[in-house]
Amino acid sequence: MPPVADEFPSDVPDQPELVSVVREGDLVWLTIERPDVMNCLSFPTLRRLRTLCEELREDLSVRCILITGAGEKAFCAGADLKERKTMPAERVPDFVRNIRRTMDDVASLPQPTIAVVNGFAFGGGTELLLACDLRVAASTATFGLTEVSLAIIPGAGGTQRLPRLVGKSRAKDLILTGRRIDAAEAAAMGLVNRVAEPGQLMEVAREVAGSIAANGPVAVRAAKEAIDVGSELPAEQGLEVEARCYEKTLPTQDRLEALAAFAEKRKPDFKGA
Repeated sequence: MPPVADEFPSDVPDQPELVSVVREGDLVWLTIERPDVMNCLSFPTLRRLRTLCEELREDLSVRCILITGAGEKAFCAGADLKERKTMPAERVPDFVRNIRRTMDDVASLPQPTIAVVNGFAFGGGTELLLACDLRVAASTATFGLTEVSLAIIPGAGGTQRLPRLVGKSRAKDLILTGRRIDAAEAAAMGLVNRVAEPGQLMEVAREVAGSIAANGPVAVRAAKEAIDVGSELPAEQGLEVEARCYEKTLPTQDRLEALAAFAEKRKPDFKGA
């Protein structure tokens, strides 16, 4: 795969201020910093997200990645329609390709990812949270794959990831009507893993991320791979994937540390090796 920078037109700048990066111990927060436009995904924002994914996938000291939007109004309202309106027709395929690849980059990160949904998540914003492993949402959050109302369809994985997550019938209900749903309905259908009351979103997200980070990092990454790869295969082949992923944990020092900690009745100290 070519470097991310090579996949963007030369006049699309890499602007670090568009997505902030904050390290909290074993965790990393990625925050889309465009609250004035509901954290929409512009061409430069996609480039920044893809660049960060490229960097983070190599840093296995990071045990969990949390993705959110700045402010309290929006997680991400999808593609920047003002930018799209003025975009030359020949640039549109480049944009669509890169928004799809951004979601693929997030989905393929070896570390677990959590979408921390603090507000509106429409179109590409919902596709971004679908690309994450888990979703924690504020009770006030709103979701929707609203593309058909703009005479297009979800083009960054929505038609494929949503039915795999909530089932084909529910996915058709949401995608074909373009309707919006609240956090309670999203949780009831399995789109959201946790719903947090007002003011508690970050605390709940950190709690979930901390629970992941406390486990053996090699084992967590292997389990994620086994699920992501194996669940798309027939059961017999999926079990073979599971066996291969299990083998990755056998030679690790963390496995021996877990056994020693159990025998000594203490908390294990995992090093990720």
